[in-house]
Amino acid sequence: MQTALFPEPDEPRPEPAPKRPTAKRPTPKRPASDGPVAAAPADPALLALAAALPPELRLGTSSWTYPGWKGLVWDREYTETALARQGLHAYAQHPLFRTVSLDRSFYRPLTPEQFAEYALQVPEDFRFVVKAPGLVTDPMKRDGAGRGLQPNPDFLDADAALREAIGPAAQGLGRRLGVVVFQISPLPRSWLGQMPALIERLHGLLRGIASSSDAVVAVEVRDPQWLTPDLVAALRDTGATYCMALHAKMPAIVDQLPLLRALWPGPFVCRWNLNPVHGAFGYEEARRQYAPFDRLVDPDPQTRATLARVIAGTVGAGHPAYVTLSNKAEGSSPLSVVALAQAVCDLRRSAAGAAPQTPAAGRAPASGR
Repeated sequence: MQTALFPEPDEPRPEPAPKRPTAKRPTPKRPASDGPVAAAPADPALLALAAALPPELRLGTSSWTYPGWKGLVWDREYTETALARQGLHAYAQHPLFRTVSLDRSFYRPLTPEQFAEYALQVPEDFRFVVKAPGLVTDPMKRDGAGRGLQPNPDFLDADAALREAIGPAAQGLGRRLGVVVFQISPLPRSWLGQMPALIERLHGLLRGIASSSDAVVAVEVRDPQWLTPDLVAALRDTGATYCMALHAKMPAIVDQLPLLRALWPGPFVCRWNLNPVHGAFGYEEARRQYAPFDRLVDPDPQTRATLARVIAGTVGAGHPAYVTLSNKAEGSSPLSVVALAQAVCDLRRSAAGAAPQTPAAGRAPASGR
């Protein structure tokens, strides 16, 4: 029986797991190194899992500068500075990592030379998910503490998007540019009643960049008020797509699926950002509870299963899927990638009539706090 692309609308929604006290973590016995950074030895089970995945699927994480990934991605513990400068080459050697979300570009635009430095550190088949700078996607000009000062004149401006996002990324990364994500920051409350005008403004940006690159252009939002037929029309008209944001500020995954159905067929882009148990503003809480990001603390198998079905349907129809996962999703993004990859493979085997295999993450640290 063919795997359905999307779960039915009446599929039960995942219920947030109860919060639990943070467990004390042991002090590292060996001081972190400043480099050079080396990859953890290849796990045969992960190599086999990677070989079973469809080539249209690209999995990865949000950034790569986490010392706690020792044994999962790195051969030993390194400083964040060493990983920021030298870790990408080792990251790209992980059997399952064929993309990464380049979040740094959101906070400050990168130059073509900076993008080119990243491109030199990864294989030819690797693709980047690049976040457009906040100076294009944030409605407000902000101070150093993040407080909004005044409306941003470059908000959703096509010329600014070409100058600060598309142009430098395409020039520096070349064929390694996979997706440009325009993550629109939360809107001021007084703006939420102006959605038709704001969507038309976004439509103008998408029209202005439509022929500027071969990369997938995806729009991610932080206010559910964007999720309207007008947004679907703007995306379809310009060949852009919706970036599914798995984040506590947004509806659950099953409630975002109707928008994807309306855009079908086409590529799938998803960023699994934050476990809903922490609430809409829970990044720092998640960071404290999950550090050093070396195990799954709050696994979310229901979301993972739904996501695997969308992936399987997308790649089964020959379209690319880009999925990146944050440490704040379940506790450890490398282990979340392994679990999601296993779920996709099991679903494909089940659709083909074969029995699911033993999970490949058998060497991973135990789940739970």
